[in-house]
Amino acid sequence: MTATDPILRVADLGVHFSTESGDVHAVRGVSLSVAPGETLALVGESGSGKSTVALAAMGLLSGNATATGSAVVDGHEVVGATEPALRGLRGKTVSMVFQEPATALDPLTRVGAQIAEVIRNHRRVPAADAARQAVELLRRVGIPAPEERAKAFPFQLSGGQRQRVVIAMAIANEPALLIADEPTTALDVTVQAEILELLRALAADTGTGVLLVTHNMGVVADFADRVAVMLRGEIVETGGVEDVLLRPQHEYTARLLAAVPRLETAEMPAPPRLEVTEPSRDAAPDGRPDPTPVIDLRDVSVTFGRGARAVPALRGIDVAVHAGETVGLVGESGSGKSTAARVALGLVRPTGGTVRLFGSDLRRTRGRDRRALRSGIGVVLQDPVASLDARMSVGECIAEPLAVHRRGLPGAERRKRVDEVLDAVRLPRTLATRAPRELSGGQRQRVSLARALVLDPRLLVADEPTSALDVSVQEAVLEVLTELQADLGFACLFVSHDLAVVQQFAERVVVMRAGAVEEQGPTMSTLLHPTTDYTRRLLAAVPVPDPVVQRQRRTERLASLAAVTS
Repeated sequence: MTATDPILRVADLGVHFSTESGDVHAVRGVSLSVAPGETLALVGESGSGKSTVALAAMGLLSGNATATGSAVVDGHEVVGATEPALRGLRGKTVSMVFQEPATALDPLTRVGAQIAEVIRNHRRVPAADAARQAVELLRRVGIPAPEERAKAFPFQLSGGQRQRVVIAMAIANEPALLIADEPTTALDVTVQAEILELLRALAADTGTGVLLVTHNMGVVADFADRVAVMLRGEIVETGGVEDVLLRPQHEYTARLLAAVPRLETAEMPAPPRLEVTEPSRDAAPDGRPDPTPVIDLRDVSVTFGRGARAVPALRGIDVAVHAGETVGLVGESGSGKSTAARVALGLVRPTGGTVRLFGSDLRRTRGRDRRALRSGIGVVLQDPVASLDARMSVGECIAEPLAVHRRGLPGAERRKRVDEVLDAVRLPRTLATRAPRELSGGQRQRVSLARALVLDPRLLVADEPTSALDVSVQEAVLEVLTELQADLGFACLFVSHDLAVVQQFAERVVVMRAGAVEEQGPTMSTLLHPTTDYTRRLLAAVPVPDPVVQRQRRTERLASLAAVTS
């Protein structure tokens, strides 16, 4: 193999899966290549086949999959290779960074030992030398105090630190090809920017080729050299990142880009926005709008642990949401935004301050009164797979809150209500008899939304409800949520690290940092004209799906960071 040969060459790759209902063709005739030091982004909606191509290049397809064609990594054919040959390639010639680091790391083994194990699997290195190399790799990927962090278990690290550990494992043996499958989806914007800088530097320093699988077009604009767009198992467009993102030739690519939420800043023109209605206010007895917030957190503090181990999670925050209003909670991981949402749900008891839900002091209510209050809250979480019981049908999942809070409701009335909310979230009623695992990610998230709305809640708490969805599905879910809020008038506390989505969907925004409110106000004025350096840094870290603009934004951001640290 010469220096000019591709690190990865895929030719006429086909993959089909044998299922009880027949063969499913996931990939058809895919051909692509990745050169040394180059990043090729593979994009498309869920089910387009992009992750299947990545798994085929690693030889990690499931047992019911059959691959045809060719996938050559650094001169080694993967399709049809024996398992011993593949084990020799994985971790040495080709490595993979997965979306969720928690599933890629052994929770019972210290992170330094896990990295050292990857090293010793492919090289004859004494244990002490492998341990020292593991510490150096942690330092290389930007983890502070690497000697101490090497002794930590995965649960003792933040999400961004765990992803850095996974990257350290992936580059431990200096692979020729790195496959990154949604490596930044679960990370906040500042950590995402740091991870992309790290991957960019590694590719430049070592000549490693990168196959990036993602639905985030901002990440593509920020990181990729070329783009391949997949639709129903086939590549419909390939080209340089500027050509594809700025001058798409295929109708599907254009539709995909049109669905991307675009952050508006003072320097960039306004993008199309979701129609956001003015917040409605429940009428008071005298006919005037009711000024009482649906949820009101006043001077709320939360501390986990005691004594020397006490960790403050919230520091005297004030957050209120009125009927018909959406308030976005944004900030980095560890800022306290999810803790604030859990306080609003009554799942975390504050150590100070007051929480008033529907005008009642949540800390003073007990028993039946407390259950009645909480029945007025609907919840949509980030991962619908975890929030829906796999043992139940879709209809049973949606009806479960009715069984808990309205036990006397006849079965026929429950089924009628399930049908009504399925209609509301634009899902066919026939899905009620199916299992959650039989649905797509977007359908499952709509089922979660239907379940949250089945009791006609006055407050909806949505914690990262769209971060795991591709852009077109995300757009559809947000449209449904917007229409339902306009019809039903519920208040929405919307927790997200995606500032572009918050800008399009929320009337007001609360920026949190280290458990405190950094600033808050109307969304457009706060994000267009932030008053604090922290909010400005958050906005600067958001990648935009325009390679030319993003290149300038990255340059300005790095210059700003250099000025702060100098």
